Amino acid sequence: MGVMENAGDNDEVIVEFHRVGNAVKVSAVDTKTWLEVSILAPTTCSEREMTETVLRKLAYVQNKRGGTARSPSRR
Repeated sequence: MGVMENAGDNDEVIVEFHRVGNAVKVSAVDTKTWLEVSILAPTTCSEREMTETVLRKLAYVQNKRGGTARSPSRR
């Protein structure tokens, strides 16, 4: 399942969820830079918790790379 998140400044982030056994792999792709990050979350987490966590990781990696970080806000 994929979700488009508005990251501000007309940029979007694609968030995908894939169940893998007892976990969910959540990936986020910045559509401007094509930077992708992913996390593994337990199936007991809500979709909102997983989305917020992967967006925070994306912002963290962007900061580490010296790029412009976006706030992990939802639409």
